[in-house]
Amino acid sequence: MSKSYNHNNIKNKTDPVIRKSINTDRKHTAIMPVGSIEQHGPHLPISTDSDIVQEISKKVAACNGYHLCPTLTYGVSFEHAPFFNMSIKASTLHFILDDLCHSLFSNGIKNVCIINGHHGNQDAINDTFNRINETDTLNKLSIHTFSYWHFMKLDFDHAGFVETSLMLAISDKVNMQLAKKGLVTDNMTDKEIRKISRLAQKSFPEATGNGIWGDPKGATKEDGQKILTEIITNLAKKCRECLAT
Repeated sequence: MSKSYNHNNIKNKTDPVIRKSINTDRKHTAIMPVGSIEQHGPHLPISTDSDIVQEISKKVAACNGYHLCPTLTYGVSFEHAPFFNMSIKASTLHFILDDLCHSLFSNGIKNVCIINGHHGNQDAINDTFNRINETDTLNKLSIHTFSYWHFMKLDFDHAGFVETSLMLAISDKVNMQLAKKGLVTDNMTDKEIRKISRLAQKSFPEATGNGIWGDPKGATKEDGQKILTEIITNLAKKCRECLAT
């Protein structure tokens, strides 16, 4: 599988190879992963969001024959302060994505699928989607945006069971001995969950106490592999359906 990944990864190709590939099919598609650098409790690295979305995007690109762009590792994570984060403004992310999508278009790539790996990026990504698809219809630049956690059955968390399982499946940087239970909403009402979710968007530490949403202690590599397969299968199918229309 690694050979397929390298074949699709733009950063591993030379200019002549990329241009020849694009000129062969003017409807080529690029996958652009967007992550973040932020705290993920004491057991996961700060690169977790970027690592997961990069792996998912890599495999979706391989499944569908898309170009894979380098991962944008910085996102909008100010809500994690005073815990560690390296953040950019939503407006900055929007302008970066807008510029990169138009740059790809100028190089002959007309379809871009932005895969989001961090909840705080959604507004900026949606702004990019709306602006390009509303104003660039004559250029036929097509943008599709997806947050990968929408393509699995389990409820998403932050450094909890799901995210820790995914990292166990793709990384050797997980320290399960340091895993701690965080905010668990099982006994909360829908109203209480909505309230705590709104607070988390402003201050994740205040909402969760220790920066973890969920309980990572039961996470396993096997669970992570199952979740990863589910996400990749559903997301690859969704990308094909969107581009077909």
